[in-house]
Amino acid sequence: MVKIKEFRIVMPMSMEEYEIGISYTIMKMEQQNTNSKEGVEVLQQVPFEDEKLGKGQYTSKNYHLQSKIPSWMKGFAPASALTVHEESWCAYPNSRTVIKCPLFSKCSLTIDTVIRPDNGCSENAHNLTSEQLAAREVEVVDIASQSRDYWSKVISAPNVDLTAFRSQRTSRGPLLKGWMDSCRPVMTTYKLVIMDAPIWGLGERLEDCIIAGERALFLACHRLCFAWIDEWYGMTLDQIREMERQTDLLLKKTLKKPAKAGSKHDGKRKTLKEEIVAVGSCT
Repeated sequence: MVKIKEFRIVMPMSMEEYEIGISYTIMKMEQQNTNSKEGVEVLQQVPFEDEKLGKGQYTSKNYHLQSKIPSWMKGFAPASALTVHEESWCAYPNSRTVIKCPLFSKCSLTIDTVIRPDNGCSENAHNLTSEQLAAREVEVVDIASQSRDYWSKVISAPNVDLTAFRSQRTSRGPLLKGWMDSCRPVMTTYKLVIMDAPIWGLGERLEDCIIAGERALFLACHRLCFAWIDEWYGMTLDQIREMERQTDLLLKKTLKKPAKAGSKHDGKRKTLKEEIVAVGSCT
């Protein structure tokens, strides 16, 4: 049975700011989750043009994150078979992501994203048919929520308290009760997750598992996007594209080089820009 779930993630920023902020956040999270044994491998980043989406950027990645996969799933195959391949077509403010895993070749996971300058009130942002609307489940995700579930622990989601956070550069925050109705600027990313796992005896459990995991990733990523606003606020798209190029090189070098004793994050975490500069100075 195909499962359709729409996550509406409201953010205290403009659509223009979000394009910068979410790109920066994804790069920094990839850097923090990559070491000599596992992490994110960027295979390709090139421009594309599509009749439906328009012009944008195509990205292909492999995720070698076996330590974050539930133990019950690891019992099906060796770690190498659990590598996840992601293809993404981003033509901001719309995008499509397709995720595949060799072990579950019959399964399909698609994430369609639409971004709008509202507070999550668009009832059919993805222009779904009446049949799809009837099957769709909707959840509004509050980035200020302090709840943590099993999947938050699996992905090592940081414990960020946005009810006590205030941006020094923008004076935004803290995000208190009712913030989604009163915050300006505001925008929402509508993520439509479509999961199909036609595997007898396992399909429904796998579908629930993957969708719950995606929710945890969405929440962690968007919490950090706002928590790191003072790092990326004021950057330009040209700066982001250059950082993406440098981050790709950084990830490739990190995955290949052996781990050094005591090389885990010591002391205060660096910003992504500082990490890139530090690696560049050693080459």
